[in-house]
Amino acid sequence: MPEARRGGAVERGVQDGATKAGSDGGDSADAGRPRRRQARGERRIAQILEAAGRVFCTSGYTAASTNSIAREAGVSPGTLYQFFPNKEAIAVELGDVLLNRWRTTYGRALTPTHMDLPLPELLDAVLDPLITFNCENPVFPVLMHGSEIPGQVTEKHAVLHSTLLTRVEEMLGSYLPDTPQAERTRTAEFAFALFMGGMDLILAHEGEERDAYIGELKTAMFRYLEPVVGDMLPRCPAPPETATPDS
Repeated sequence: MPEARRGGAVERGVQDGATKAGSDGGDSADAGRPRRRQARGERRIAQILEAAGRVFCTSGYTAASTNSIAREAGVSPGTLYQFFPNKEAIAVELGDVLLNRWRTTYGRALTPTHMDLPLPELLDAVLDPLITFNCENPVFPVLMHGSEIPGQVTEKHAVLHSTLLTRVEEMLGSYLPDTPQAERTRTAEFAFALFMGGMDLILAHEGEERDAYIGELKTAMFRYLEPVVGDMLPRCPAPPETATPDS
């Protein structure tokens, strides 16, 4: 059992035992209390993880401490230790949550239904959810790419990253079946590197400037991919001609 879940699992085990004891001899109101405590425990875990994300973003993983995370979460260090034995366990649990969200996000973004779209619309459909995820979860790059991050987190991220690149290569292969595998791999890796570089700039800005950098990223992706797959994609419909008064 991962360390990050051990404290919660112990607590849930105690609560389950209390539930059983209540059902054996207590009234129905008493029997319901342990289940409510378990729900509160899950909410407390979510509260601590959200606070950890903010602390990791502002202080970095190495400088962060369990005391600073507890303070940000509005709980005592003792309460935090009921659920997580140390900072590493918090990072591992938070990493699992983020990686599951990331997996779901890119799974929906890189769906075959988008492959019939013209390239500008395809880029919107694929990039918008990925950009939104990163903007809503700024701790994600901090936790996935830091040099002191627990190995469990970076290893899981590496596996998921490889899966994402494979999905991109498969999409390219459907457009370019005669292109050598090595070339498709290069294109997929470069496109993703371009995306990551653009995300660094996007996350460094807010408001209208952020929107402007999102536009720049999409322009760069279009100019890189259009010569590669543009001829294989449907074209955007031409804008309707404006009628003149004499027509």
